[in-house]
Amino acid sequence: MSNMQLDTLRRIVQKINASNDLSESLDIMVKQVSEAMDVDVCSIYLLDERNQCYLLMASKGLNVESVGHVSLQFGEGLVGLVGQREEIVNLERASEHEQYAYFPETGEEIYNSFMGVPVMYRRKVMGVLVVQNKERQDFSEAAESFLVTLCAQLSGVIAHAHAVSSADLFRKVTNISNYKIFQGAAGSGGIALGRAIVLYPPSDISAVPEREAEDISEQLGLLDQAVIAVREDIKRLDEKMKDSLMSDERALFSIFLRMLDDYALPQEIKEEIRTGHWAQGAVRIVLERHIAHFAQMEDDYLRERVSDLKDLGRRILASLQEADASHKELSSDSILIGDEISTAALVELPLDKIAAIVTTEGAANSHMVIVARALGIPTVVGVTELPINTLDDVEMIVDAYQGKVTINPPRRLRQRYKEIQKEEEQIAKDLKQYETKDAITPDGIAMQLLVNTGLMIDVVRGVQRGAKGVGLYRSEIPFMLRDRFPGEEEQRVIYRQQLSHFAGKPVTMRTLDIGADKELPYFSIKEANSALGWRGLRFTLDHPEIFSSQIRAMLKANIGLNNLHILLPMVTSISEVEEVLYLLERDCKAIQEEEQVNITKPKLGIMVEVPSVLFQIREFSGLVDFFSVGSNDLTQYLLAVDRNNPHVSGVYSHFHPAVLRALNRLVQDCHQYNKPISICGEMAGDPLSAILLMAMGFNTLSMSSSNILRVRKAICHIPMQDAQALLAHVLTLDNPLMIKSWVENYFKTNGLSDMVITNRLITS
Repeated sequence: MSNMQLDTLRRIVQKINASNDLSESLDIMVKQVSEAMDVDVCSIYLLDERNQCYLLMASKGLNVESVGHVSLQFGEGLVGLVGQREEIVNLERASEHEQYAYFPETGEEIYNSFMGVPVMYRRKVMGVLVVQNKERQDFSEAAESFLVTLCAQLSGVIAHAHAVSSADLFRKVTNISNYKIFQGAAGSGGIALGRAIVLYPPSDISAVPEREAEDISEQLGLLDQAVIAVREDIKRLDEKMKDSLMSDERALFSIFLRMLDDYALPQEIKEEIRTGHWAQGAVRIVLERHIAHFAQMEDDYLRERVSDLKDLGRRILASLQEADASHKELSSDSILIGDEISTAALVELPLDKIAAIVTTEGAANSHMVIVARALGIPTVVGVTELPINTLDDVEMIVDAYQGKVTINPPRRLRQRYKEIQKEEEQIAKDLKQYETKDAITPDGIAMQLLVNTGLMIDVVRGVQRGAKGVGLYRSEIPFMLRDRFPGEEEQRVIYRQQLSHFAGKPVTMRTLDIGADKELPYFSIKEANSALGWRGLRFTLDHPEIFSSQIRAMLKANIGLNNLHILLPMVTSISEVEEVLYLLERDCKAIQEEEQVNITKPKLGIMVEVPSVLFQIREFSGLVDFFSVGSNDLTQYLLAVDRNNPHVSGVYSHFHPAVLRALNRLVQDCHQYNKPISICGEMAGDPLSAILLMAMGFNTLSMSSSNILRVRKAICHIPMQDAQALLAHVLTLDNPLMIKSWVENYFKTNGLSDMVITNRLITS
C-alpha cells in the first residue's frame, strides 16, 4: 500500500472516529471512499440478525430513497454471497453472475463492475462494503487491500455502536434502561446481583462516566474551584519557567489561561452542568467535542493541539476528582466496572463491599483475576463492547460462570439468578463439613492441600478451611500496596505474620514477581512483549539490592519458626539459580553475624513456568530442594497464548493435551531424581483438573482458599484407581474441549454434579 493510500486511510479513520454516531460514520465512509477510489458507487450494508437480512445503511451513488429500505436476505444477491463466503467478491460484469439480484429502487442497473468486502469483527460478519463502477473492470489488488484495511477499522466502530445502543441499530434507539446482555470471559466464578460503580483512572477524560448531577449548584461550585486551582497552577508553571524558556516558548501557558477565561471553556462546561450533567462528565463532553473538531482539521499543527487540549482537560478533571471522592464510595452490592482494574487498585478498596468485577480489557488468568478468585469475588473480563460510561448505578447481573453481564435484567431473570445464589449458598453449607476432613481418597491415598496467599484474608480463610500450609505466598502484593519499595523491617513484619499463622506447617514464599500483568504503581515496566520480558527473577537479579533486602527479611522472619521455603519465579537457566544460591549463602552468614543467632537455611525451589525447565530437571535437581509448577504461565508459554489477551483467551486451556502430557512427564522426571513436585497454579484449584493431577503423581496441590473445600470433596469421593484410569484415557484424546467434557461426565455420573458448574448455567 502506497504512502498516499496510507495517508488517505488515516484521514478517513480520523474522521470516522471523530463522528458523533454510527450513521454519521457510515456517511463519512461512503463519501470518502468514493472520492479516494474514484468510483461511481460506495455503499454499506449492515447485518440485521433479528430480521436475517442485510440492510442498505449508507450510499454514495445509489438512489438516496433506497437507503434504509433496501434489504437482502441471508445469502441473497452478491451482498449475501460476500457475507456467506466471508471473503471478497470482485466481478467485472456483476449482472452476469448467477447470484446477482436487481433492485430497481437503487438505480444500480447502470453499474457493471462490483467489489464487495466483508466487514468482520471477531470472526463474525457485521456487514458488507460495496464499490461499483459503470465501466467494466476488475478492481485491482491494491484496491482490495485498501478496502480490507478500512473495513477492519470500521468493524470496531459498528461493534461499539451495537454495544452502546439499547435497541438494535435498525430501530429507533431508546435510552440505556433496556435489558441487554454482553459477553466476556469468565474469570473468577460466581454470580452477583447489584449496581454498577465505574472505577476510572484519575484524570482519564474518556473514562469519566455519565452521571446526573444531584445538586447543580454544588457542581457549578466545584467547577469554579477547579478552574481557579488550575489557573493558579499554570501561573506558577509560567513563573517557574520564566528563566528557562523564551517568552514565545511559554506561549502555551497564555493559551491555557485564555481557554480558562470565564467566557471560554468554563462557560461551555457550565452549560452542560445546567442541563443535568455532573461536573466531571460535563468536562468530558465539552473536551471530546473540541477534540473531535480539532481532529478533523487538515492542518497538522492544529491537529497536534489536541494533546494540549487534553492536558488542560486532565488538569481540570484532576482538581475535580481531588475535591470529590464519590466515585469510590461502595455499598454492599457494588459491581466494579472499568476498562482495566489493576491488582493495586482493587486491594485498596473495601473488599467486603465488592459484589463483582467487570472489565472491558484483560483476560481470565490475569493477576487481578487470580487475586479476585482468591477473595471469592465473581469476575468477568474482556467484555469489549460494554459501554462503561453509560452504566454508572445501572442494575446488573454478573454471571461469572458463563462470562455474561446483563444490564437492567427483567424481573423473571433476576428471580432465576437469586434462586441460583440460594443453590450456591446451600452447596457452600454442604462443603463446610469438609473443613475438618483430610484429603484422602476412598482407597487411602492422602493428598496435601495448601493455600495460595497474598492478603491476610487468604490466611484467615486458609486456616479456617484446613489448609496444611502455604504453597504460594505472593510477596509482590505488599509491594503493590505501597507507594515505594518497602524496607527490610516492613517486609520482615509482614512475612512473620504469614509464617506465624502457619507455625509448624510449610510456608512457601515466592520472591518478588513483577512484570507482565503484575505492575508496581511506582515502578512501571513498559515493554513491547512483557510476558517474555523483564519479569520475575530476571528483574530481581538485576536489582540485587531489592532481592537481598527481601531475602534478609524472609530469613529474619523465619527465626524461631523454621517453616520457610523460598520459591524462585520465572527461572530459565542454571546460572540464575547459582547466582541466587550465592546471594542466599551470603545473606545467611551476614544475618548470623548481625543477630548472633543460628540461621536455618530454608529449602529452595524453583517454579516450573518456562518450557526450558522441563528439559533440565536433572541439572536443576542438583541445585534445588523442590519444584513447583506455575500452571498459568506454563500453559501460556506452552501454547504461545498471552493469557491477558481476550482475543486468544479461547485458545488458553489447561486441559490441552500438550499441557497434560508435559505435566505427566514432569512428575515422572521429578520422581526419578527424588525431588518433591507440587503445583500452585489455578489448575490445582479446579476439581476437574485436580483429580488428573492427583493421578499423575502430584501429592501437593496449592490453591485459592475459595477452592480448597471443593477440591477436598472431589478427592474424598474419587478413588485413585478411577482417577488413574480417567487420566490414561484423556491422555489419548487430542481436543481440550473433549478432555474437559469427558472429565465432567465422570463427575456427573459419580455423584459430583455440584462440582460441575455447567449444571447451574442459564441459557438466554
